[in-house]
Amino acid sequence: MDAEESNVEEDYEMNISKIMIHSRFIDMLGIPGPCDPEDLIDGIIFAANYLGSTQLLSDKTPSKNIRMMQAQEAVSRIKASEGEPQPMTEVDLFISTQRIKVLNADSQETMMDHPLRTISYIADIGNIVVLMARRRMPRPDSQENVEASDPEQDSKRQYKMICHVFESEDAQLIAQSIGQAFSVAYQEFLRANGINPEDLSQKEYSDLLNTQDMYNDDLIHFSKSENCKDVFIEKAKGEILGVVIVESGWGSILPTVIIANMMHAGPAERSGRLNIGDQIMSINGTSLVGLPLSTCQSIIKGLKNQSRIKMNIVRCPPVTTVLIRRPDLRYQLGFSVQNGIICSLMRGGIAERGGVRVGHRIIEINSQSVVATPHEKIVHILSNAVGEIHMKTMPAAMYRLLTAQEQPVYI
Repeated sequence: MDAEESNVEEDYEMNISKIMIHSRFIDMLGIPGPCDPEDLIDGIIFAANYLGSTQLLSDKTPSKNIRMMQAQEAVSRIKASEGEPQPMTEVDLFISTQRIKVLNADSQETMMDHPLRTISYIADIGNIVVLMARRRMPRPDSQENVEASDPEQDSKRQYKMICHVFESEDAQLIAQSIGQAFSVAYQEFLRANGINPEDLSQKEYSDLLNTQDMYNDDLIHFSKSENCKDVFIEKAKGEILGVVIVESGWGSILPTVIIANMMHAGPAERSGRLNIGDQIMSINGTSLVGLPLSTCQSIIKGLKNQSRIKMNIVRCPPVTTVLIRRPDLRYQLGFSVQNGIICSLMRGGIAERGGVRVGHRIIEINSQSVVATPHEKIVHILSNAVGEIHMKTMPAAMYRLLTAQEQPVYI
């Protein structure tokens, strides 16, 4: 099952005015699978044993036979030899049209959290389930500034495949449910954008989206080596780093944390090497990409007794520039807003392609400040905007700090 082109929506249980007005549950009962489609939207849970994970290298589009061989290779690496004890952890496997999460059955602590779109293949082998998530390996430096990729070279590029191995009596049911989740997510995405799946093929809709660039200018910004830096911070042992961090926002090209404030005369500010808005990729070799905010905060707090800290950062302005291209009112924007804050975002839609991020506060729309604009007027402006829609946004938590609505808590 190739899930590379699947699109999902970030779900928020809020009573808010929708910019993407649609019915979530229209005519989905015909989607084949073991689950009620409405249950998959909310999420279902299976009991399983987590046996372990391994990493493989893979071509971009291997055949189904090769994918199954990769799954079997992952199982052979993880499964204990006959007669030897098998390490395992009891887990709850949460499956929805948004993501697949693995929770410790006892503590309910999240062990893994994969957006559904990142899952490339699911295999059930007897009572074993193999979940395979793919991410592309970084390009060589020599290719950083290449504007157009060579399709032949792209097809030969190697990918890292992360393989998670589980054991469950419901292995086949789990694999079928994940496959059904992709189908429900895709049809929900099409309907949310005013498209009847019965009237439009996946290729036709993909062609429509492919006319627009992804993430506005983020791809260019993150690919430039001058924006990515290793920074060393010197401090006294027992001294805190002196920063406030916030989430970059769901929808970011690389979800991580942003420096939202720095303590006056603290190590971070004293260094002169950090700025508000910088995105932290890693600290002392530990990647922060994709980690929850609380985990990133704990990692930084754990640096208190160190005297030299290495941070890999991407220079970013505190304000994000968004450019949504909306040909006419038939195209739904694909995000929701409440009191100026972006609350949800449709995966793969024109808003995500334009750089919209969940959790950001809208500062301007088409050069007009909306920081003091009532909710209803913001919705009206966005609902009726067509052509190029320019917005400036920043993380809502950062906005509250900069406007003294909240007091900083430095770590």
